[in-house]
Amino acid sequence: MQGPFTTREVIQFTGITPRQLQWWDERRIVVPARQGHRRLYSMEDLAEVAVICELRRRGFSLQRVRKVMRFLQREFNKRLAETVSGASEYHLLTDGKTLYLETSARQIVDILKNARQPMLSVCLTDAVRQVRAEIRSKKNNGCITNRSSRKTKTAS
Repeated sequence: MQGPFTTREVIQFTGITPRQLQWWDERRIVVPARQGHRRLYSMEDLAEVAVICELRRRGFSLQRVRKVMRFLQREFNKRLAETVSGASEYHLLTDGKTLYLETSARQIVDILKNARQPMLSVCLTDAVRQVRAEIRSKKNNGCITNRSSRKTKTAS
């Protein structure tokens, strides 16, 4: 299942509120395709929403999230879902000022050992994998899982 995904599906997969999703579209943080008044999200859009939700849960301001997404765009020249689709684990680390994107456990340990203040680490790969797993689950089971409450509803 590669999309397109409706607003309702994005909400169910990520736990985001409809208003947050609309606001992110208005601010051009995640811009879905449109079909009339309906927003349709690609797998890449859904992956970015999942990562942004994780960053927001970790206390990132929306301004900081924008910087992170621009950094990732510049670093890879492709969308986040395309970047983390390989076998490597991508970890985003920050001390609040500097961003590090690492794939090597050794590099991560070196950064943490040399840090002068606490570091925040987010595994980008895990966020994307979790959304993909929920999509597969829905496709295979005909169920919709709401991440925020972890309840399962059977599709009729």
